[in-house]
Amino acid sequence: MATITSVLETLSGWLWGPVMLALLLGTGVYLTLGLRLLPWRKLGFGVRLALSGRRTVAEDAGDITPFQALATALSATVGTGNIAGVATAIFLGGPGAVFWMWVTALVGMATKYAEAVLAVKYREINADGAHVGGPMYYIRNGLGQRWAWLGGAFAFFAMIAAFGIGNTVQSNSVAQVFRESLSVPSWLTGLVMAMAVFTVIIGGVQRLARVAEKLVPFMAIVYVAGAAVILLVNAPAIPGALGTIVTDAFTGTAAAGGFAGAGVLMAIQFGVARGIFSNEAGLGSAPIAHAAARTRDPVRQGVVAMLGTFIDTIIVCTMTALVIVVTGAWQSGETGAQLSATAFTQGLPGPGGWLVSFGLVIFAFSTLLAWSYYGERCAEFLFGPRVVVPYRLLWVVAVFVGAVANLGMVWLVADVMNALMAVPNLIALILLGPVVFRVSRQYFANNR
Repeated sequence: MATITSVLETLSGWLWGPVMLALLLGTGVYLTLGLRLLPWRKLGFGVRLALSGRRTVAEDAGDITPFQALATALSATVGTGNIAGVATAIFLGGPGAVFWMWVTALVGMATKYAEAVLAVKYREINADGAHVGGPMYYIRNGLGQRWAWLGGAFAFFAMIAAFGIGNTVQSNSVAQVFRESLSVPSWLTGLVMAMAVFTVIIGGVQRLARVAEKLVPFMAIVYVAGAAVILLVNAPAIPGALGTIVTDAFTGTAAAGGFAGAGVLMAIQFGVARGIFSNEAGLGSAPIAHAAARTRDPVRQGVVAMLGTFIDTIIVCTMTALVIVVTGAWQSGETGAQLSATAFTQGLPGPGGWLVSFGLVIFAFSTLLAWSYYGERCAEFLFGPRVVVPYRLLWVVAVFVGAVANLGMVWLVADVMNALMAVPNLIALILLGPVVFRVSRQYFANNR
């Protein structure tokens, strides 16, 4: 077992090393430039489409509204990365890591846009009449049958990764919160969560989307509002915090308090890595949800999809980061969710710590729902429609197992699979980039 763990640790370190981070970031830069900064220029247009997309034309092809697709994708991305991931980036890379998270998000908007455009353009209708898509489909249908094996590789890696990052890791985090805060046995937490997840996912993507469109705005507003209160109380410290973030991104951070110090390369590495972990731009997960959207044009859903990266990282992650920096908690020596809890408790004594715990629980639950759909669609691509119901039942069982098990090995396997699923997707994005550029130019030329 020790040998397997060592091999996985080495493989994970290599896969998530500078080469992978450069590939993810480089793909975002390539798409941003190829689109002539379209995601930045059309941000307001995307917001209007998302809000109007709550009500779609019945004749538009698809299964859920554009807003529901965005909410489903955000269910997966707005999660532990926004609380524990940001804190870990600051602990390892200093406040400057936050700047590189912003950079990752700004170019990641183009990546997410391209993923959704391709997902809708190359989607299919399955045996049940549902619209299905994602990297496995746009690889096969966009690049041709000789590339189909690459689509299959993505589906396999994503299906396995889903049980880690999207399932057992999430239920384990929730069980830990309830165990440490309220002394609730892990088996009881796992049982309740498994039943709640079953109730939602057994109804398919429509029921999941209805839950997501209500749950995601609620959880984001509550969490961001709590952070905003802390920042209002500490308003004089915000300019200094922003200055520290920008300055340390290029100079590194000296040791202070319980913080050991970090160089510029550490800030870049952990900022980019945690930014991608949080918003998932380039991993290929979100386009699976956007492929089900009712829309008359791929570009329209692409513009809606890119909002996910902006909301996740530029808004939610930034709020967490500013709270950690303005309260001075980043010098406490704490890391992960505990660092965020320390910062919120200092900034908002009493309810602050509970806000973090609440956020972790709700974020994790929403991630369980969204990733069940991602994994299910990947399994269906590989094994056909008969696998859907057994997959859902296995997913529910895994929720319980995750709550009561030791997940050291699962974390490592999930890390490896996440990196491996990104590779086929990035290859497709680079090769199909000209398609994205062309359909984007055509749409906006005809809709001025």
